[in-house]
Amino acid sequence: MAVDLIGGVSDQQQTAAAVQTSLGQEEFLKILLAQLQYQDPLKPLDNQQFLAQLAQFSALAQTSQLNDRVDTLLTIQASTQSIGLIGKTVEVRSTTGEPASVGTVSSLAFLDGQPSLNVRTQNGEILTAVKLSQISVVR
Repeated sequence: MAVDLIGGVSDQQQTAAAVQTSLGQEEFLKILLAQLQYQDPLKPLDNQQFLAQLAQFSALAQTSQLNDRVDTLLTIQASTQSIGLIGKTVEVRSTTGEPASVGTVSSLAFLDGQPSLNVRTQNGEILTAVKLSQISVVR
């Protein structure tokens, strides 16, 4: 069941990234057309400069898409990693500076696409909303 949720998050992120990229391309083309319209007829834009600008914008758009996909991949990786922790004994670092707690991961939830663990400690206490970054040891 959780796989559908993970896929849904990545689809939404990819759709948002595609909308952002298309808006950037439209703006670039508007600027380029305005530049061509108002250029000096005695000094037209050099073909090499024109192609260089197009290539730079294309590279920028591809880099932006790559960053978005890497972010999606990291989210999916964190989700997969957290699913594997269910039932494992972990050591949880406190955010307040208290000594680390040892317990078993009892459940998992996804808040804003990020995994949030619930850990039952050895003395029966339940730690809620534990982030992956707080896990220091997996036993």
